[in-house]
Amino acid sequence: MSPDAGFPGLPGAVAVSHLSVYDWESPDGVRGGTPHLHLTCSEAYVVTEGRGAVQTLSAGSCETTPLEPGALVWFTPGTIHRLVNEDGLRIVVLMQNNGLPEAGDAVLTLPPEYLTDPGTYARAVRIPAAGDATEAERAAVARRRRDLAIEGFTALRTAWQAGDPEPLLGFQRAAAELVRPKAADWRARWEAGAAEAARQTGAQLDRLAAGDVSYLAEAGVRARQPAARGGFGMCGLLDTYDILRADAS
Repeated sequence: MSPDAGFPGLPGAVAVSHLSVYDWESPDGVRGGTPHLHLTCSEAYVVTEGRGAVQTLSAGSCETTPLEPGALVWFTPGTIHRLVNEDGLRIVVLMQNNGLPEAGDAVLTLPPEYLTDPGTYARAVRIPAAGDATEAERAAVARRRRDLAIEGFTALRTAWQAGDPEPLLGFQRAAAELVRPKAADWRARWEAGAAEAARQTGAQLDRLAAGDVSYLAEAGVRARQPAARGGFGMCGLLDTYDILRADAS
């Protein structure tokens, strides 16, 4: 296949997953997912079933956006978001940079004492692998880390609403420091994904302008079923896809 035949991933190097939002009740009486932010990725929700909301917090706003079938909501890096499940909320999630939000570019809003270094944070958020614990044990760990993140999120939101943005800004600084060692790997992922997809479009435009459409002879179709189902994600149970698997056809 020629280098300009077409990017093998989804359009724009996004990734997609199906999310069934947790219906576990949290200490504040709200059912839903784990609040967190992304440092370098935007994310979008397409609601397919049920009803709920997404609570968001950023330096400029504190909002609650209703979610119902057909709703499309997206947010940029630095937006803390928490999904609320009011009635069977199911969502298709679109993620920038080949799914980097679910592959490292996320920091949960844990209290400050858990954000001091990558090791401390990793121990607080790790969910055992399927072979190392029962489903009930893994669910209990996911629920505990969710509740811990809600504790931190509540403190950040309360301070912001009282006119004190410093706890939020401090959390953003701590989150950036936690993920900074991963920046080189993330850059390589971006260069092979979104940057490469854009480069190929530019090359195709150049060839089209020159009257060369030979790259169209290599057009093709790819299809996938979920590679994993029901994994414990930050916001709920996830069905995920292996988009760039080598045997694409």
